[in-house]
Amino acid sequence: MLRINDEAPNFTAETSQGTINFHEWVGDNWAVLFSHPKDFTPVCTTELGYMAGLAPEFAKRNCKIIGLSVDPVANHSKWAVDIEETQGHKVTYPMIGDPRLEVAKLYNMLPAESGDTCQGRTAADNAAVRTVFVVGPDKKIKLMLVYPMTTGRNFDEVLRVLDSMQLTAKHKVATPANWKPGDDVIIAGSVSDEEAKQKYPNGWKAPRPYLRIVAQPK
Repeated sequence: MLRINDEAPNFTAETSQGTINFHEWVGDNWAVLFSHPKDFTPVCTTELGYMAGLAPEFAKRNCKIIGLSVDPVANHSKWAVDIEETQGHKVTYPMIGDPRLEVAKLYNMLPAESGDTCQGRTAADNAAVRTVFVVGPDKKIKLMLVYPMTTGRNFDEVLRVLDSMQLTAKHKVATPANWKPGDDVIIAGSVSDEEAKQKYPNGWKAPRPYLRIVAQPK
């Protein structure tokens, strides 16, 4: 099973924008890989369209987007027309074709005994291929979210978590429940009080010794 901080498995695959090597494609960026059980499915259509609308926000954060569907790339271009017409946003990020189920298996979204073709498989057969992976510039998995087929994913939440992860990667802080950019943060437990005094000379709020709250670092 894949876990947080595992290296994201590398692969070479055909996409709607040509062949890619995943790690090379990520480069020095962050990346969101989100998967779909089949083309021309209703919930996924709304998700791909919403992500297309959010693409500029991810780009501001040096984060690439890539989709995956357990269908051939040739189907993706036809689906993209439907997505743009029904959702109002053009899909400008690449979509991986996974007709041999190789990437879905590599990322533990389908078991090894699932066969080696998408032919004859329904969306229900591929129901587990509904995961969001956020990968860091170090090619390690920073986040995994798995959703059922009937529940559309919250990509505003993915953006919020990306903001948190980028902030906490730069500063020795953590973000509390429901944190949003600009809210107060928590001094990381790895930071001693002495070190914290140097970094935050104006002090902090501490309802408990282990809960030290300060303004978000700039």
